[in-house]
This record gives sequence, structure tokens and C-alpha cells, in this order.
Amino acid sequence: MDVNAAVAAAAAIAGVLTGVIAMLAFRFSEREQKRPTRTSLHTDPVLPPGVDTVLSVLRSSAVVLDEADAVVKASSAAYALGLVRGGKLAVEPMMKMARETRRDGEIRQVELDLPRRGTGRGEALAVSARVAPLGSRLVLLLVEDLTEARRIEAVRRDFVANVSHELKTPVGALSLLSEAVMGASDDPEAVERFAGRMQIEATRLTNLVQELIDLSRVQNDDPLEDAEPVRVDELVAEAVDRCRHQAGTKQITMAAGGTAELRVWGNRGQLAAALGNLVENAVNYSPARTRVGIAARRVTAPGGDNIEIAVTDQGIGISDKDKERIFERFYRVDPARSRQTGGTGLGLAIVKHVAASHGGEVTVWSSEGQGSTFTLRLPEAGASRDRADPHPDLDDEDGQPHPDPSPYGPYDPLPAPEVLP
Repeated sequence: MDVNAAVAAAAAIAGVLTGVIAMLAFRFSEREQKRPTRTSLHTDPVLPPGVDTVLSVLRSSAVVLDEADAVVKASSAAYALGLVRGGKLAVEPMMKMARETRRDGEIRQVELDLPRRGTGRGEALAVSARVAPLGSRLVLLLVEDLTEARRIEAVRRDFVANVSHELKTPVGALSLLSEAVMGASDDPEAVERFAGRMQIEATRLTNLVQELIDLSRVQNDDPLEDAEPVRVDELVAEAVDRCRHQAGTKQITMAAGGTAELRVWGNRGQLAAALGNLVENAVNYSPARTRVGIAARRVTAPGGDNIEIAVTDQGIGISDKDKERIFERFYRVDPARSRQTGGTGLGLAIVKHVAASHGGEVTVWSSEGQGSTFTLRLPEAGASRDRADPHPDLDDEDGQPHPDPSPYGPYDPLPAPEVLP
């Protein structure tokens, strides 16, 4: 009996000890599970409340870095600019700024030129980077793309410089000519000659100011707010009347033809100015006793038909390098000839803006010594004006694409032209 009692007491004591040890082990395990680990501190940091929502609505590219320089949060724009790659900030100057800000808590800002991702032409991406501390461990990087703003500023600067130069020439000429008139008051022939020159310079100055106003208007106004169906034959007749005197002086024959009863959708005044500029250029840059042709036709395009108005001349033609720039403001193929004809270098720029604002385009075919064909392509009135592609490729009637931007070729787009006196 004594032996059995001793065995039972030993078993009871062992059971109690086992239970106590199991309970302690369970509580220790729970405590360890609740304690944050070193890995979770570094790989799963928590953004302060509301920061994630704010970053999602910012226009700037946003990147949040932790104390190990790992990316905690990055906007889609940051990936698009190539700032974040493989979970790391890929721009070393920005990484250096982030480390300095983490060390001393100061906000830093700098403008950088970065290589544009995905291009091999060495184009630079201008950005403004701003780094600020976010809480005690995180750093916020905001990057603003300044590329477009810098391009617009460069265009504005060039435009002001060109306008200043163009205005300076006739104003200076008028000043000198007025002095010459005063000095030749006793010479009627000289006064008459100088007065004629003053009229020419005054006309040039007036034309320049008017075209600056026209260019500003077509860039700022929405032509489709006051759009209406416009008859193409009326636009052609107005353009011919505008240039009839210059053409008669040079004995240039003007011929109009093509499909009748066509209509385009847009602002009548702007369309008339654009077509008038094309016809005026054709007359000014054509030799004497040649012909200028104007033809209109309908072409089928996805989303609705287009109307093509082609202006063809037998002029000096345009070189390949000049064709890439002729629609730039103030660009002249032959500056000396432009000054003789009173050109301002803004006519084709106005045509380009009018065509684009009406959902169309203007193209050019030209060969030196053979002449040029400018084609104004616009949506037909009644066709859909909300097109997925506003500049579709044109097809011939047999479904084959045109081999050249101008389907009319070097000359004679009119099978049976009507000669206008």
C-alpha cells in the first residue's frame, strides 16, 4: 500500500509540473507572436493616416522611402517617368537628397535634367524634385515634370524675339524714309520715290500686325463654337478674288475645278483666311505667265468623309529640309524673296492652326523646280466630327493608300479646269 501511494503521489506531482510547463510555454508563444519582428519593421512600414489618399490625387509623381531607402509607396506617374525601378529609387541625385533630408529633417528642392526613358536620341526630361520628411522614419519625394513648360517658354521666347525683329525692320525703314523725305523737300521726284517706299513699308507693317492678330485668334478661339456648313466653292471664289490683282500683275492664270457642291464644317472666316493664304503663297512664289490650280474633292475616311482642297503652283518648289519647317511661325524658305513679296512668315502657321482646330490637317508635296501642292483636308459638313483618329490615312478609290501626302502629284490636279479671268 505504501508503495502504491508513493507512486500515485509522484504521478500527480509530475502531472502538475507538466501542466504548469505547458501553460508557461503557451503564454510565451502568444507573447512572441504579438511582438513585432525585425523583418516586419523594415518590409511592412505603415503610412501615416490619410497620406495614401493624398498621394493618390496629387498631379506630381510621388515616392515614399523608408529608413532603408526602399520604396514604400510610388505613384504610377513615378514609374512612367522611370524614377522607380525594382523597388528602388533609380535617380541617384534624388536618393542623395532623400538621405540628407532623413538625416537633418530639412526640406530640399532641386531641378534636374534626366534622360528620357525609352528614347535613344538623348532627349532630356526636365523635372523639379522636392524632398520632405514624413513622420520619424519616412521621406516623401515629389517630382514635377517641367518639360512641357520649358518647351512652351522657349516657344514664347522665340516668338517674342521674332516679332521684335519683324517689327523692327519696317519701323526702322519708315523712320529712315521719313528723314529722307524731310531732307529732299526741294526735290519732288525724290519725295515721291521715298513716299512710295514708305507706303510699301507701312503696308508690310499693317499686314504683320494683322497676321499676328489672326494667329492669336485661331490659337485661342474655338472655331467649332460658331461652326456652320461652308460651301467650298465660295471659299475658293473668295481666295481667287483676294489674289486676282497680284496674279494679273504677273500674268498668272488661276484655274478652279474639282467636285462641285461640297461643304465643310467650321468657322467661315478662319477657313477663308487659311485657303486665301495658300492661294496667295502660290501666286507670290510662282514665276510670271504660269498657272495656279485649285481643286476640291471628297475622299472616304473612317468615321466620315473628308474634303480635300488642293492648291497647286508651278513655282520654285521647296527642298526636303525646308518642308519640315515651313509651317513654323516666321520661317521663310527664301527670306529675300519673302521681303520682296511682303511675306511675314505667319501665313502657313495660320493655315496649320486652322486645319488642326477644325479636326483636319494640311500637307505639302513639293519638288524643287517643279512646283508645290498644298492640300487642306477638312471634315465634310454632316459627317461625324467626333473621330477617334482626326487625321486618317487617305485611300484611293481602289482602296490603295496614296504613295504621297498629296494625291495630285507635282502639277495639273484639274482634269477640266475653269479658267478665271
